[in-house]
Amino acid sequence: MRAMTYSEYGSPDTLQLTEQPTPKLGPGAVLIAVERAAVNPVDWKLMAGGLDAMLDAVFPVIPGWDVSGVVEAVGPDVPEFAPGDRVASYARKDVVHGGTYAEFVALPATSVARVPAGVSFDEAAGLPLAGLTALRSLETLRLSGDDTLLIHGASGGVGHLAAQLASASGARVLGTASERNHEKLRALGVEPLTYGEGLAERVRGLAPQGVTAVADFAGGVLEQTLDVLAEGGRHGSIADPSVEEHGGRWVWVRPDGQKLAELLAKVADGALSVEIDRHFPLEQAADAMTHNQAGAGSGKIIIDVTE
Repeated sequence: MRAMTYSEYGSPDTLQLTEQPTPKLGPGAVLIAVERAAVNPVDWKLMAGGLDAMLDAVFPVIPGWDVSGVVEAVGPDVPEFAPGDRVASYARKDVVHGGTYAEFVALPATSVARVPAGVSFDEAAGLPLAGLTALRSLETLRLSGDDTLLIHGASGGVGHLAAQLASASGARVLGTASERNHEKLRALGVEPLTYGEGLAERVRGLAPQGVTAVADFAGGVLEQTLDVLAEGGRHGSIADPSVEEHGGRWVWVRPDGQKLAELLAKVADGALSVEIDRHFPLEQAADAMTHNQAGAGSGKIIIDVTE
């Protein structure tokens, strides 16, 4: 099969289009013919060796933790899926090796969800990691309709999904973003704030008593979080493990096919939207990563494996 691979840690330009063996299919597993993969910051952070202390890599590595496609085959004892099913998954594994920037990927059936009619492969690929991260972050914060939530990075891949889920819960949502994305946040039911110096004062201007919960999807904002958090408030971060030294939670999302199915159902019902920035063909995956590193886009970056 065709796959983008790297044989040592480095920058995106070390990615190469290579031929790799089609993954073996064990018990309880699903072989997916990949239609789309999505780019996430963790892809290039892993490629740079940034998580080597946490996750082992077996080279050559196929990057990618998001996928949508069609079931090609199922292993023994997988009654819930059949060849031809449209599916998606958050494809993180215990070892960094066989990712989704490829024509095929094999995954545990427990991490796979069926894609409902009306949901595109683009939306389905852009949802898993970001959507499940947003959901787990809000669950960690035990968010309710009585809360005022501040989201750092509210217009980003995770943030724009968390904003929608939080607003749907009835919570009041404040969110930081550059001014060019403020109208986008207002459309999601978020009260926008410009990030950077003076943020605490701007938050207090909208919530004089402080906020009851903070979700950090940006990093580097712990001091600002603590400045605006009301007594007894909860906070968590996906980008800064040091929050745990200050009563917060460092959130790492887990693959979960059932919860992903619930999020996909919200997309199908129009209750959740996945913003797509742009597409790249498989052989231009390095350009897709570089675009993601630059942070210039708005929405998910999609790799079209069939193009």
